[in-house]
Amino acid sequence: MRVFYTPPEPGEINELMGNLEAFINDNSLVDIDPLVKMAIIHHQFESIHPFYDGNGRTGRIINVLYLVISDLLDLPILYLSRYITHNKGEYYRLIQSIRDAGENNAKQWEEWILFLLKGVEETAEETIRLVKGIGELMNKYKNILRPIFGGRYKHELLNNLFYHPYTKIEFIERDMMVLRKTAAKYLDMIVDTGLLHKVKIGKTNYYINTALVNLFINRAEVVAKVESVESVS
Repeated sequence: MRVFYTPPEPGEINELMGNLEAFINDNSLVDIDPLVKMAIIHHQFESIHPFYDGNGRTGRIINVLYLVISDLLDLPILYLSRYITHNKGEYYRLIQSIRDAGENNAKQWEEWILFLLKGVEETAEETIRLVKGIGELMNKYKNILRPIFGGRYKHELLNNLFYHPYTKIEFIERDMMVLRKTAAKYLDMIVDTGLLHKVKIGKTNYYINTALVNLFINRAEVVAKVESVESVS
């Protein structure tokens, strides 16, 4: 079996992670765009490989958190994992190409940075479309529910229906501060409009926001179709 990469020895990891931590937090060390710096940070973390397991997930979390502390994101909602997973072969090839090239690796670094920047761009565009879709869906629900509930309508009700793809009686009780009987009545009213689908699992009723679920599913299907067309062309 061919070994493609051997991480540093355990005794070296503390020093390497210390250097990386300083590179992340001390902007005086290098004057480059935060997105380029994020790509370098990711490569260095994956090469140090400090943990027995979970380095990929941790590295992707560091990506997003670095964009937050760099004021490029208000919230950690840029899901780069999907882009990396769908381009896994290229991802590992580019990381390894930098290691193999040694000191003369300017071209490899450029390819790696452009790869990750493309991921940021595609993920950001898709996230914006998704957020806009959720906003439009929430507005639609509000316009349907307000006349039905009248004076009993609260914005907490709408937030509850979109906090997760499903809700439960206990969630409505808590968020709207109503009795269990009232919460169950409210949810059944919404089920009657077709906005929620009631499913009983064991002794618990789950109220599924099917439109929200479909929004995520359709998003995945659209992206898959685009990727299929690109692979053919």
